[in-house]
Amino acid sequence: MKEWKAYQDQHKDRFLNELLELLRIPSISARSENKADMVTCAEAVKASLLAAGASRAEIYPTNGHPIVYGELITDPSKPTVLVYGHYDVQPPDPLELWHSGPFEPVLKDGKIYARGACDDKGQFYMHVKALEVMVQSGTLPTNIKFLIEGEEEVGSPNLAGFIKENKELLKADVILISDTAMISLENPSIDIGVRGLSYIELEVTGPNRDLHSGVYGGAVANPITILAKMIASLHDENNHITIPGFYADVVEATAAERTLMAEAPFDEAEFKADLGVKEVWGEKGFTTNERTGIRPTLELNGIWGGYTGEGAKTVLPSKAFAKISCRLVPNQDSHTITDMLIRHLESIAPSGVTVKASLHHGGEPYMTPIDSTEYRAAAKAIEATFGKAPIPVRGGGSIPICSLFEKELGLKIIFLGFGLDSDNLHSPNEKFDLANFYKGIETIPYFHLYVSDRS
Repeated sequence: MKEWKAYQDQHKDRFLNELLELLRIPSISARSENKADMVTCAEAVKASLLAAGASRAEIYPTNGHPIVYGELITDPSKPTVLVYGHYDVQPPDPLELWHSGPFEPVLKDGKIYARGACDDKGQFYMHVKALEVMVQSGTLPTNIKFLIEGEEEVGSPNLAGFIKENKELLKADVILISDTAMISLENPSIDIGVRGLSYIELEVTGPNRDLHSGVYGGAVANPITILAKMIASLHDENNHITIPGFYADVVEATAAERTLMAEAPFDEAEFKADLGVKEVWGEKGFTTNERTGIRPTLELNGIWGGYTGEGAKTVLPSKAFAKISCRLVPNQDSHTITDMLIRHLESIAPSGVTVKASLHHGGEPYMTPIDSTEYRAAAKAIEATFGKAPIPVRGGGSIPICSLFEKELGLKIIFLGFGLDSDNLHSPNEKFDLANFYKGIETIPYFHLYVSDRS
């Protein structure tokens, strides 16, 4: 609608400056030293909702970081859209690889560089500004609720309790999430699913203390060596995961689904050039897009042990550690996979070491139906502003709370993400294209318009 675009164009610089202020808050949920920053950010989110036109916005304490809730109920007979997002961000390490301060947003080449620029401050803030656009133009066609949490990056440990205790508060017709990506502005897409997650930390212990590598080397199992061998054994020569039963519950994509996926534009040479790699790598028999969408994975996220400081220290370490994550697809269960992974690691460890594993967090895979009124509303919204129908794709990331929302609230989820896979999520120099940010604000009101049309 013309009034939406006119209002956005008039206030776009202010919209951007407000986002930059939000990005300056180091809301790192994983670090206890940032606890005060988390509260500051929650308060800023609350203020932004009220300024945008919400009639109510509140901060709900949890046993961890606070949850921000906001709403504007215009007519109980209209559909209600529940917007979910998160204001917490990943730690910015390694800092030396950033071209600018992670919490000192920089505008360069039409992009915002900052931690949280895309994941997820920039994306949930599109909804805040879309609310303002609709309120100020007097055209909000739905009721709208916001649930913006502060613990998504650490597995949302307190969200389940909040949802169970506040089902009436969160009552809605559909959940709208912009924490996903699209192929490009030239080739818009909508994620129709996200993968599940199992994330563990592994500790391998050998001798009861660090040892002199000359006196004891060759006579006592080195935990780092053992850990490296264990990890290397988790994939075979075809990069197939070797854990017995790992693929037992995987719902294999049909030939028709794989054909549809192949229609999505993908330039492998550009993909390799962007990442600075000579070759792609992954499970034999599948394309790159299939490996990151319809196939489960097992990845090593971190490994350490022994002496890693400056200079040399000839030590045989007592312990070695690793962080391991699995991305899961329908119908894999995160609890089953976690138990399977831990049992397998324990079974392959030689008797010269002991193994201890602990769960960090997990979540279930999620698929959204593409024949629903809500999905069609999202597709029409994309078409209204992009001039072409979106391609349905499966996302490679995980949003662990999706299955929780459906179970507790009985609602389907629509993913309406405007990020790009190349936005360096969880990496140094995270970015968000200004064009995508503004296109999101332009598109979201159309979703509300079309989802309110029940004809």
